[in-house]
Amino acid sequence: MNTIMQLRKVCNHPYLFEGVEPGPPYTDGEHLIDNCMKFKVLDKLIPRLINYESKILIFTQMTRMLDILDDYLNFRRYKFCRIDGSTSHIQREM
Repeated sequence: MNTIMQLRKVCNHPYLFEGVEPGPPYTDGEHLIDNCMKFKVLDKLIPRLINYESKILIFTQMTRMLDILDDYLNFRRYKFCRIDGSTSHIQREM
């Protein structure tokens, strides 16, 4: 087990660890926010930035973290574009 990688997971979201997320079935909900202080801050910050018509860029090196962010943004019904290695050039231009 790589200790540095485990520490990076701890700093990002507890659901990056196997068996922590409630389920199956896995559902989106308030638990995504309630279990992570970073998401609590995002949940307060994003609406304020949207009110100022700001664009927001969130960067992470972990695709699993992008999956969790994807779930959160879909849960809150925010319009977003996920850009990672699987995103086509056409989708990036939208």
